[in-house]
Order: sequence, then C-alpha cells, then structure tokens
Amino acid sequence: MDAPLTVAVRVKPGASRARVGGRFDGPHGPALVIAVNAPPVDGRATEAARRALADALGVRPAAVSLRAGAASRDKLFLVERPAAGLPDVVRRLRDGSAE
Repeated sequence: MDAPLTVAVRVKPGASRARVGGRFDGPHGPALVIAVNAPPVDGRATEAARRALADALGVRPAAVSLRAGAASRDKLFLVERPAAGLPDVVRRLRDGSAE
C-alpha cells in the first residue's frame, strides 16, 4: 500500500496522562481520540499528538504529518507509506478495546 493513510484525530490537551484510544464523532467523521499532557499552546499539543499517533501505530514520527486542523482539536494526520495492516490498527484503537 503506497497511498498515504489519513487519520482523523480528536486531541484532548492537558490530560493527566497521554493515551491513544477511543472514538469521537467529529467534523472529519469517526476520529481516534488522543489525550496528551501538553497544553494547547504554540502547537505543543499537536506535536505531542503527532508523536503519540506515530508511537501507537509503530511508525517513525517523521512518517506522520498534520494535514488539517492546526488550531483545532479536530485534526487530520497523514501517515506516509503505511503498512498493509495499519488501517486495521487505527480501527481497533478507535472502535475496539483500546482501554
């Protein structure tokens, strides 16, 4: 699979602990919830969410980029050259038993 994978994300900044998992029905459709410790200041929460997403998906942080939503809690991230099973991993984190 060579086409980039778009992942809709709902960021919850200022969380007591970082966590990837859960579903939020946002403006980009069903979104993966990413809670981060970072505050929503100067893009710090966005950067923390990007790194957390890369970590959860097992890809290099450099492979994940922000496509839309820099100033919003609802973001679209792009994962370059995703592995074949990556969409399933995203679905499990978002809809499955990620708790």
